Amino acid sequence: MNITQLQQAVESAFAAGPAAIGDQSAMDAFLALRAALERGEIRSAQPDPASPTGWRVNAWVKQGILLGFRLGALADSSAGALSFVDKHTYPARQFAPADGIRIVPGGSSVRAGAYVARGVVCMPPMYINAGAWVDEGTMVDSHALVGSCAQIGKRVHLSAAAQIGGVLEPINASPVIIEDDALIGGNTGVYEGTIVRQGAVLAPGTILTRGTPVFDLVNGTILRATADQPLIIPANAVVVPGSRAVSKGKGHPSSQDWGLSLYAPVIVKYRDEKTDLSTTLEDLLR
Repeated sequence: MNITQLQQAVESAFAAGPAAIGDQSAMDAFLALRAALERGEIRSAQPDPASPTGWRVNAWVKQGILLGFRLGALADSSAGALSFVDKHTYPARQFAPADGIRIVPGGSSVRAGAYVARGVVCMPPMYINAGAWVDEGTMVDSHALVGSCAQIGKRVHLSAAAQIGGVLEPINASPVIIEDDALIGGNTGVYEGTIVRQGAVLAPGTILTRGTPVFDLVNGTILRATADQPLIIPANAVVVPGSRAVSKGKGHPSSQDWGLSLYAPVIVKYRDEKTDLSTTLEDLLR
């Protein structure tokens, strides 16, 4: 079936609710969607210049991913001495050398329904969840997570223990998006639909959520999510963990009580040749 027919079949099966369980046509629609996701023919969110954020959410694709959980039954998916039980609709993906994806031994897993492009490097242990998109030349380093429906661009480095949160529900919610050539430092966390624009650098330990204000020292502005848009980190921004003093109550410095400060990510500069030189190590690791 073509994409339009697939969308109609998925939407119909999803709308059927629990009645879709055991319906072979619903299962066929899900399996077709899962295969299309893995081939990169469809995705849960895609670039759209006409959108205010530059991205469009494909709600029907997210419906199809949720449909897979509804239709799935628990099954033994053990491998060797390791015991696993999961929905039979979402087994671990298998790859061959012809796929051009380097998955280093040591406990990594890519769930069915995730797209992983040629040239991606996966260092153990890491995990890529259903509905995610990981584009060409990206490195997913040790202990990194790519959550459900997260969109990772070309030549991105997700450093060790980076956590890219999944956003599967609500259906219309934008997933976390990391655009091309971004560098995501170790022990970072990007959650709740945050968009990191092309070429941005998140220093180790940076945490970004929908409720996190980001202080742009270069432009003298504060970046925040709104009711209509997620938090957006500008292209080529270099973000580091910072802090700001508590201004009320016992935490205020002048109160002579606790003298607390709160976490605050700060844009300290925008990427230049010096910053680019410091990230050339990525090419040597591929």
